[in-house]
Amino acid sequence: MSAEPIRVVVTGAAGQIAYSLLYMVAKGDVFGPNQPLILHLLDIPPMMGVLEGVVMELDDCALPLLVSVVPTADPAVAFKDVDAAFLVGAMPRKQGMERKDLLSANVKIFKVQGEALDKFAKKDVKVLVVGNPANTNALVCSHYAPSIPKENFTAMTRLDQNRAQAQIAGKVGVRISKVKNVIIWGNHSATQVPDARNASVEVDGTVKPVPEAVADDEFLKQQFLETVQKRGAAVIAARKMSSAMSAAKAASDHMRDWFAGTRDGEYVSMGVISDGSYGAPRDIVFSFPVQIQNRQWKIVQGLTVDEFTRSKLDVTAKELLEEKEEAMAVCAAD
Repeated sequence: MSAEPIRVVVTGAAGQIAYSLLYMVAKGDVFGPNQPLILHLLDIPPMMGVLEGVVMELDDCALPLLVSVVPTADPAVAFKDVDAAFLVGAMPRKQGMERKDLLSANVKIFKVQGEALDKFAKKDVKVLVVGNPANTNALVCSHYAPSIPKENFTAMTRLDQNRAQAQIAGKVGVRISKVKNVIIWGNHSATQVPDARNASVEVDGTVKPVPEAVADDEFLKQQFLETVQKRGAAVIAARKMSSAMSAAKAASDHMRDWFAGTRDGEYVSMGVISDGSYGAPRDIVFSFPVQIQNRQWKIVQGLTVDEFTRSKLDVTAKELLEEKEEAMAVCAAD
């Protein structure tokens, strides 16, 4: 076992997603089976009682890698010397709430967390924003942490990628591990662009491009696209609560790949700061296919984007630019 434990913070630690995520992180799914860790759990003061129960449960799991747990309502304590941050806690959208109201409530949360990361975290901290609107929250957080590289702030679109992969596997009738390189472009919202045109699937020992294996262009343009875009709402309708288990698994996948790297010839989707690749506007957090080595992500270049996908990319980019403008206006007024 490598002797030095790493410090990992999870915000919204008394909430639903964290309840599934903390176990995955503490048992070694994310940072590896030999990496001891110290968990910092941040939540708001009214949740401290619930958080106490979560800490008891982590104790009772008797996890060999978990060195200690620091529950707190103080960002200065939560972000102190952390190597990795899962920013799960955010104001949830309530009925009758406009996206704008949600944005302004969350801008304030992510401003405080950005400032705390800037002051207290390690400068090479890897930050994953899960709380919605994730892309814009990541942008705001980075804005208030100028001493940490912009590349270290990412937003989660891995849940959408996992959903898309599952849809393709189901359609072709293969196991999920046989589907590779499905992409999510753009925003983690209903405008996101799930794209299987560059993906491959192994059928009976032969690897084929997904469009050829599916052999149903209408399915890829409509049903596939809409199922993935609206999957979160479908889960809420069925479960009467938002997707927590699958979101926690996706957060775990995202951070594991960031720390361990991607496999040769494979890429994953992450919301990252845009450099203008594929015609996306610069300086917004946009989901791209990336490959990761030595904890550094790189946008995969040279993939084909057909006209249909291109038109959808423009829509999601426009939404992200509007969100950025609103968020920055709230920041300026604050």
